[in-house]
Amino acid sequence: MTWKRALKIGFFQCIAMIPGVSRSMATIVGGMSTKLSRKNAAEFSFFLAVPTMAAAGGYKLLQLVRDPASASMLTDNMTTLLIGNIVAFIVAMAAIKFFIGFLNKYGFKAFGYYRIIIGAIIVILLSLGHDLSMV
Repeated sequence: MTWKRALKIGFFQCIAMIPGVSRSMATIVGGMSTKLSRKNAAEFSFFLAVPTMAAAGGYKLLQLVRDPASASMLTDNMTTLLIGNIVAFIVAMAAIKFFIGFLNKYGFKAFGYYRIIIGAIIVILLSLGHDLSMV
């Protein structure tokens, strides 16, 4: 993986700032546009998530530490937080392994059909006057 290719894929991640666009799908498409295989593009997409999630988690942790009420709660529940993070990591690894296997076997068509079907349902419901706000 060259740094230029990685940078190009990273720019695709910016597309995910558009509401409704998946970060992982944007980076997978970016990887495939640089001639990576589906498997390698998906794997790189998950690796690319690590610094993003670490920065977001670090920022939130810093906010908690700076707030006296949250800081005491944080130290009181350190064991629970540690166990939760370990379990989340293990489940994430299993989900990634499953997803990579699914992509190798079936490709992206199922996700495309899903988006088309959900989009059609939303258009139909909106045209019938349904309020789809989540608030």
